[in-house]
Amino acid sequence: MRLGVLYSGGKDSNYSLYIASKYHEISVLLNIIPKNNESYLYHYINNNLTELQSKALNIPIERFNINNNEEETLFEVLKYLKEKYNIDGIVTGAIRSTYQGSRFQRICRRLNLWCFNPLWLKDEEEYLYELLENNFRFIIVGWYTYPLDINILGKVVDENIIKKLIEYKEKYKINIAGEGGEYETFVLYQPLFKKKIIIKDYEIKIEKNYAEYIIKDAYLK
Repeated sequence: MRLGVLYSGGKDSNYSLYIASKYHEISVLLNIIPKNNESYLYHYINNNLTELQSKALNIPIERFNINNNEEETLFEVLKYLKEKYNIDGIVTGAIRSTYQGSRFQRICRRLNLWCFNPLWLKDEEEYLYELLENNFRFIIVGWYTYPLDINILGKVVDENIIKKLIEYKEKYKINIAGEGGEYETFVLYQPLFKKKIIIKDYEIKIEKNYAEYIIKDAYLK
């Protein structure tokens, strides 16, 4: 089947792409640009760098700004992609969010598209270790939960960081995969990348209840 991938640049959309590519042809990446970081459906921070990731993957990307109605925007965009790329379905990175999953499924049904959610109901802890086992290199770029851990920003996720996330889960009941919006990630390398992404410049933005690692300059090597 020919599939498009709802692509944010984070770990979930990249791993969903990685799994789907084993069985299907990936025709296009779809990047939705939300107005701010309060969107429940779409990834916000460092969103512009998905174009660099598209080059690393050698897969075309289509980027669209969202209006106030997120669901209808996605419907119109998927309708356009279905006609332009002749796709049969869309891949999402939803894990346990019924808010995300139900909306993606409903829109795909309206367009007679298959909605493929390869990460659905994965055990979050096993999933994080699976990313490391499959040579995914990614960093945490946004932290939106208590406690405000600024030191975790920009660090390549390894076993020590996963243990820290598990500790936060036990103490503060966070979702260790970030499915509840606790944090956002950015993938620097995964097995489908032809080149690695190198960060040249960045800044850390700290607010009262969240912190972000904003990549100002990056290149492929």
